[in-house]
Amino acid sequence: MALWDRIKDSAQTMQSQLVATKNELKSGAFRDASMAMCALVAAADGTIDPSERRRVAQLIASNEVLQNFAADDLQRRFDGYLDKLVADFDFGKVSVLQEIGKVKKKPAEARAVVQIGIVIGGADGDFDKTEQAVVREVCFALGITPAEFDL
Repeated sequence: MALWDRIKDSAQTMQSQLVATKNELKSGAFRDASMAMCALVAAADGTIDPSERRRVAQLIASNEVLQNFAADDLQRRFDGYLDKLVADFDFGKVSVLQEIGKVKKKPAEARAVVQIGIVIGGADGDFDKTEQAVVREVCFALGITPAEFDL
C-alpha cells in the first residue's frame, strides 16, 4: 500500500473513532486542547501561510466531532493559539502544550485530541515528519504511547 493511501486510511480510521465517541467529547478542556492541537499541527514546520490557515479552519468547521462547539468560538481559539505559535514558535509551543495537557486526566479526551491531530495532519494526504513529530510530542505530554497511533 502506498504511503499516501496509508495516511488517508489512518485519518479516516481516526475520524471514525472520533465520531463514535462524539457524545463524550463536550468539555471545554477538550475544545481548547483540540484547537491547540490543530494550531500545533498547522504550524509544525514553524510557519503557516494564509491558505494553510484557511484550509485547517475549514477542516475544523466541517469536523463532525467539533460540531459540538460553536464554529466561531473554535475559530477564535484556533487563531489565538496559532498567533502564539507564529509570534514565537518555541515559546508558543510551551503554552500550547500546557493547554493540551489539561486533558491528560481524561483518557478518552486525550486520545481524541491526538486523533484530531492525526486527522488534521493527514487531511492533505501528506502527514509529514514535522507534523508527526509534534503529534508524538503531544502523546508524550499526555502520557500516551505514540505506537498506539502508529507514530
